[in-house]
Amino acid sequence: MTTLPVDKTTVEHTSGRSPLVLNHTSFGTVTSEICRVNEAKKPPFAWYATMAISSCLALMLGLLIGYLIITGVGVWGNNNPVMWGFPIVNFVFWVGIGHAGTLISAILFLFRQKWRTSINRFAEAMTIFAVICAGTFPGIHIGRVWLAYWLFPIPNQMSMWPQFRSPLLWDVFAVGTYFTVSLVFWYIGMVPDLATLRDRATNKIKAVSYGIFALGWRGSMRHWHRYERAYLLLAALATPLVLSVHSVVSFDFAVAQLPGWHTTIFPPYFVAGAIFSGFAMVLTLAIPARELWGLKNFITLRHMENMAKIILLTGTMVGYAYSMEFFMAWYSGEVYEQFAFINRAFGQYAWAYWIMVSCNVVTPQIFWFKWCRRNIWVLFSASLLVNIGMWFERFVIAVTSLANDFLPSSWGWFEPTWVDILTFLGSFGLFMTLFLLFIRYLPILAIAEIKGVMPEANPHAGHDHDHDHEEVKS
Repeated sequence: MTTLPVDKTTVEHTSGRSPLVLNHTSFGTVTSEICRVNEAKKPPFAWYATMAISSCLALMLGLLIGYLIITGVGVWGNNNPVMWGFPIVNFVFWVGIGHAGTLISAILFLFRQKWRTSINRFAEAMTIFAVICAGTFPGIHIGRVWLAYWLFPIPNQMSMWPQFRSPLLWDVFAVGTYFTVSLVFWYIGMVPDLATLRDRATNKIKAVSYGIFALGWRGSMRHWHRYERAYLLLAALATPLVLSVHSVVSFDFAVAQLPGWHTTIFPPYFVAGAIFSGFAMVLTLAIPARELWGLKNFITLRHMENMAKIILLTGTMVGYAYSMEFFMAWYSGEVYEQFAFINRAFGQYAWAYWIMVSCNVVTPQIFWFKWCRRNIWVLFSASLLVNIGMWFERFVIAVTSLANDFLPSSWGWFEPTWVDILTFLGSFGLFMTLFLLFIRYLPILAIAEIKGVMPEANPHAGHDHDHDHEEVKS
């Protein structure tokens, strides 16, 4: 009988639970491979191409906002009765995208889920950039952009306080708090890795730049103790925000008397949908990143499969919410409510409703099959479809209810203008520009945390459940 070690890549495909880090047996090689992304003299050509497209779209967004301010909100397709169009749809969409980062970082951290370590850093970055995109739209859809400061709880020049009963003001508090906590959480988590980049810097500018943001980190026992305590407290603080932020956003609709909006299911329904779309965006970004920057040893198929399972769970919850809306409309006997939902499915916007159902309810069901959860092309295609479907969900909620409300004499038709469409595309340009700059200049993966889930971090643990030390006996 001889004992032969199994290659870890093989274990990735054969064992029940594959290792979280492949082909690495020392901390030094982990540091070198992750830092290589930032230390390379030139990023891949795809980075330059994507950056060129994204920066052009971001510039277009800035020009369109300037055009909007100069000309007025009449350049949008908003009308009477559809007072809310693309701006509110895009706002809710981007806030939802930002949910997965805090969920992965805070909630999974508190539940000690080790598989989060390879995806939490860029998921947190995605949260920051998505909330920046989301915050753009409330600022410009108020009409008089130069009076946006009225949204903040300070007396204006007329000695009047803001209207605290306005959902728009609730959004300012909720999104502002979420952004602040998420930004601090993201930054604190990067401090040890920024110190690593500082110590490995090959020129003075990089050393000083990374050194400033590393806050004098030296890796002492006291530093690690303070860091872990602060990270835990921030995780505990951020966890309620995952539930509260999109609940508050849902109140924009739920507190209205409009059929299709005035319902108590909106807060949990919106939270599930936000996590659903957020994880889909994480997959959309992670798959190209691991291919272009050679991160397959850290973002493994096990990570992809776990995210696919969460997408399946939250997608099923969203589908259940869709069915419950129809059931409650029927069960209530309210004629206006019944019409609102029948009109969604079979009225003039039926095409948008069935795109939403196809992408959000049908598409995730393929993840019941393991080969779909472990196929990169299937994962990437499904994540794109989910994001498309979640945008259409927000469109269906906002537009169909406003276009056909109580009185047929007040009905109208919403049609987006070229400014609406290009502004939405420009927000993607802003998001991708920020994300690409993050990949180039900041550690995309949490180096210190990844080392903590390797077998070498606990050499006395013996044979663990991750099968990192499996052997084949022949």
